[in-house]
Amino acid sequence: MAPVDVLGWVATIVGAFLATPQLVRLARTRNVEGLSLVGWQTALVLNIAWTVHGINIGQVPQILSSSLALFTTVPILVLMSRRLGRRVLPTMLPSFAVAATMIAIDGFLGSAAYGIAAIFPGIAITAAQSVELVRAEHVRGVSPVSVALGFINLTLWAVWAALVNDSGTMIAVSTTWFLALFNVVWYVLRRLGLRPFFLRLVELEPVPVPVTVGDQR
Repeated sequence: MAPVDVLGWVATIVGAFLATPQLVRLARTRNVEGLSLVGWQTALVLNIAWTVHGINIGQVPQILSSSLALFTTVPILVLMSRRLGRRVLPTMLPSFAVAATMIAIDGFLGSAAYGIAAIFPGIAITAAQSVELVRAEHVRGVSPVSVALGFINLTLWAVWAALVNDSGTMIAVSTTWFLALFNVVWYVLRRLGLRPFFLRLVELEPVPVPVTVGDQR
């Protein structure tokens, strides 16, 4: 097996299971602190679009990596939707629409055009998580293993894309690599005690005061 094939399969394994620690953490704790719903909606877009792109360019590692990732992305979105009080299907419908658009670009305009189009959701998924890491009061819902694997996965695919000369993957991955590195560093800083910036002001629901029978008028 050629080195590029080995690298592709390693990237496949990492990409397929990088969200598994996050799914386990979310299923166990139901804690969404620090997690980005927009980020995971975008992950669904990329899982679908990159699966089809892999089919188009005939790369089995990319097909398996993206398609297997659906088995973690979809359950994470389901759990997050329920925890946040949202309906599951409406939460996922925008992802399906964007993925369909990207697939159309890939089919009609080619790999390079697809790579340019993939820059935007690629940046969105990492940037959305960056915002949550910066602004969330706590990041206890975020899996450190998944954050680290996300960075490793992008690094592996960047090297693989250069070796197989896939312009679409090179363009898309290179722009998100630095954001993924930022997420790793910022997560570590938050866990070491760094306070959030631009903290959201959350409206607290009024706590009902119990009324005794004698107090009723």
